[in-house]
Amino acid sequence: MTLYEGKVGNFYEISGVYVEENITRRLEALGLNAKTTVAILNRKKKGAMIIKVRGTRLAIGSHIAKSIEVKGEEV
Repeated sequence: MTLYEGKVGNFYEISGVYVEENITRRLEALGLNAKTTVAILNRKKKGAMIIKVRGTRLAIGSHIAKSIEVKGEEV
């Protein structure tokens, strides 16, 4: 499943990031690597998401969220 399909309040483990190479490098620099746990904190009306990764809150757009494959359990 993708990060975009995740639910607010749940934790997920990243299994892959599939966007353009320059965006992938930037996300990796921010800590969004494979096997990293992320929490979905909030979802905005236009599709943007607020996530928490390694203690930092990040806002990502729907295009990026739809390109991040995750695995996790529903709470």
